[in-house]
Parts: sequence; C-alpha cells; structure tokens
Amino acid sequence: MINMKIKQLSIFLQNRMGSLSKPLEVLSEANVNIRAMCMADTSEFGILRLVVDNPEKGKEALEENNFLVKITDIIGVEMNDTPGGLTAVLKVIKDNEIDLEYLYAFTHEKEGKAILLLHADKLDELAAALKEKGIVIVSAEEVYNL
Repeated sequence: MINMKIKQLSIFLQNRMGSLSKPLEVLSEANVNIRAMCMADTSEFGILRLVVDNPEKGKEALEENNFLVKITDIIGVEMNDTPGGLTAVLKVIKDNEIDLEYLYAFTHEKEGKAILLLHADKLDELAAALKEKGIVIVSAEEVYNL
C-alpha cells in the first residue's frame, strides 16, 4: 500500500543569530538530505519544519545533539506550477471547510508541476477531499526520493 502521509520533522530553535545552521550541520553529518523546509518564528523561538529523505534517522541525529524534535504527519499534493495552481487546491480546502494549519511548496524536476505540503488536524479528510476533486496525492516515498 502506498503511504500518503509524509513524516515531517519539526525542530524547535531559539530565535537568535546562527541557530539555524547547527541542526542543518547535524543532518549533513548524519548524511540526511533535506527535501523541503519552512521556517516560522516568533520573537522568542522558531520552528524549523523539514522533510528529509530519512525522517527517523534525522530525528535520532538531532535528538542526540540535544534538539527538541517532533515528527508530524503531513500530505503532499501535486499542483500546476502556473498562476492559479495554488488557488485551485485552496478552493477545494475552503469548499470542504477544512481548517488548514500551514502549507509550503517547492518545485521539482517534473516540468509544470510543484509539490504542495499541507498540514491540518483532519489530515485523512483533507486527503479524501482533494482526491475526490482529482488532485494527485504524492506518496511519502516519492517526496523522500526526489
């Protein structure tokens, strides 16, 4: 069975100069490759969200270096990399009254397509609503192996 839930690492960092480089160095030394990343911050702390090629190995390496790490399930969808591509996906989410917590996107080698990573409390409901409207859900393995 294809695994549609992507394991995302959420790393809690102090909001100060240089705090981003250390976890990235740890992952590099552990030979864990980053596929996508997003940084959100407040005045006190930041949350670095990463999709990596080996989530368990990445989590273990970061925890060994005293980082607070949480694994969260997200889903990825394929969208058109054109004006309005994101709007079409968001319309399905709005029409189904699903509360989206956050999203981030990236392009890849598939011409004219991008991958949108999404998190919501009702992840299964989100995936079902998107699939029903013909939006392609990307497997976790596809994202890890990009």
